[in-house]
Amino acid sequence: MRTILVSAFVVVLLSVFSRVLTAVMLRLGRGFLLTKAVSEQLEKPISVLLPLLGLQAVLAAASDDLALISLARRLTALVMIACFTWLAMRLIRGLEQAVRLRNPVDVSDNLRARQIQTQSRVLLRTLSFFILLIGAAGMLMTFPGARQFGASLLASAGLAGLAVGFAARPVLANLIAGIQIAITQPIRLDDVVIVENEWGRIEEITGTYVVVRIWDDRRLVVPLQYFIEKPFQNWTRRNSSIIGSIFLWVDYSLPLEPVREELRRLCQEVPELWDGRVIVLQVTDSSEKSIQVRVLVSSPDSSRNWDLRCHLREALIKFIQREYPGCLPQLRADLNLGRKPSVEHPVPDHVEPERQPPV
Repeated sequence: MRTILVSAFVVVLLSVFSRVLTAVMLRLGRGFLLTKAVSEQLEKPISVLLPLLGLQAVLAAASDDLALISLARRLTALVMIACFTWLAMRLIRGLEQAVRLRNPVDVSDNLRARQIQTQSRVLLRTLSFFILLIGAAGMLMTFPGARQFGASLLASAGLAGLAVGFAARPVLANLIAGIQIAITQPIRLDDVVIVENEWGRIEEITGTYVVVRIWDDRRLVVPLQYFIEKPFQNWTRRNSSIIGSIFLWVDYSLPLEPVREELRRLCQEVPELWDGRVIVLQVTDSSEKSIQVRVLVSSPDSSRNWDLRCHLREALIKFIQREYPGCLPQLRADLNLGRKPSVEHPVPDHVEPERQPPV
């Protein structure tokens, strides 16, 4: 009875102390981004862990002759290991949140921020996986019958460890790929990529997969290992500026200089879409009926380049329709082919007239 009363007193006392401690931590960390984010994440684990530490100390000092004392010690040890694992994972989450707040990506020049966020997110989430693995192994090792399995899980030794390692090979491969991505950074958060012939942005990078937000708000979930083993397009690897093209088929009689002047005027009207680097109009192909005109224009990013190309395509078609309607692609026919031969050039006697095929 005395042990129960002492345990209850210690738990209540340390619960009050943990609340005071977390309140002081939150107040002290209010002016600092890192300490504030970490303190908010550690508030709940500390309020549970401190009473458990006191309870474990009381149970360790209690007599071994008490009923259910061994069971109580084991349950307390299990809960403490779980709380330490929870505390470590919340600490990692607080660090990740502080990095994200200190390096926002919702700014115009966010290349450095995306690099830092990608590295921190992948590395910290990989570390969270190993912390969870160590916590599970530590809980298993508290049981005598499962101690060997826990040691195998922790050290990856023995037949059980080999079986678990073989079964978890895809997970481990993605974890290794995640470390490679964090270090070499072939992709970063908010990168514009083309994966599986789909255009989208990197929305989320986890420890095992990447979420690509496609232009029509669909989500493409791709394993991390994909970006290490297979080729893909990254449109924002160095910077977000890009060059786009427009193709128009027009008649041979179209004068190109007025079209070039109109193109430059249209680009200057939308400075938010055109960055002023590239503006080119060239004839890139020709056939027996028409010529192909290619327009190259540059923009700060791919989204604005798409809008600029659509705007120019519509405006140039309207300009040709309005100013040079006869220069649109046409189908010509030679009317001289159906005329009778003149008197000056009669048909020779040995040449038979062309016969029309039967209808």
